[in-house]
Amino acid sequence: MIKTSQLLILSALLGAGSVAQAAQSNEKKTVLTTFTILADMAKNVAGDRLNVVSITKPGAEIHGYQFTPSDLVNARGADLILNNGLNLELWFEKFTRQLGKIPSVVLTEGITPVNITADAYRGKPNPHAWMSPRNALIYVENIRKAFVKLDPSGEKIFNTNARKYSDQIRAVDANLKKQLATLPKNQRALVTCEGAFSYLTRDYNLAEHYLWPVNAEEGQGTPRQIKGVIDVVRNEKIPAVFCESTVPTRGMEQVAKEAGAKFGGVLYVDSLTEAGGSVPTYLTLLQKDADTILKGLGGR
Repeated sequence: MIKTSQLLILSALLGAGSVAQAAQSNEKKTVLTTFTILADMAKNVAGDRLNVVSITKPGAEIHGYQFTPSDLVNARGADLILNNGLNLELWFEKFTRQLGKIPSVVLTEGITPVNITADAYRGKPNPHAWMSPRNALIYVENIRKAFVKLDPSGEKIFNTNARKYSDQIRAVDANLKKQLATLPKNQRALVTCEGAFSYLTRDYNLAEHYLWPVNAEEGQGTPRQIKGVIDVVRNEKIPAVFCESTVPTRGMEQVAKEAGAKFGGVLYVDSLTEAGGSVPTYLTLLQKDADTILKGLGGR
């Protein structure tokens, strides 16, 4: 038989539970993204309406990311996951399979991919579509539509934020076009470690050369790859070469030394930095890369 005191305690616990449930129902919905650049885009569209979290941390290499048990724990209970697609996140299917039924949206839907033309990846889509600001507008629209479906009552907020952010992307695009157009005709070649700039070089009329097409655990900076790029840089008299922030630079530094070029610095592609770093947002990433390219290749 339950005593009166026990009934009071039970009632209090049930009351507390109902309060907790009510509080939980009033919490923001949580959206996960596979990497920091998508998180930044999503935050610009969500504003304060949604909680947006990147699975991978600033500076992470995202192609072959090894997710941890804590990543899975932190992801449980999410309402939506945004991923890039185009074979970028090799770990994503396994990750979501272990999570269970959380809806996901591919943000490159509607983008015409640039295909890779070298090595084992020949004919496959280059996954770095966000490196084109014009493609970024499609990312933003896909995010907006996903958020409206997730939280219909926030539609006006999402629409307004997406419009403002898209205007900012267009402004950066116009500025990059103007700046990169100042590169001399004989120096309009971008040489990088990973072939991650195909969309950017297409948009701004640059030639592209690289050591390897897609970041992977092996095959980065092999003697054959290094020699091939040395020959290109030497023959075309390219003044500077670059490498990305998430991979070792030693292979490209060797290219610079042997080809008589300079190492022009680090470019950012797959990941943002922490808030106090060089590229805390997607738009600063684009501008920082353009500034580094211009300084290295002799533009204004």
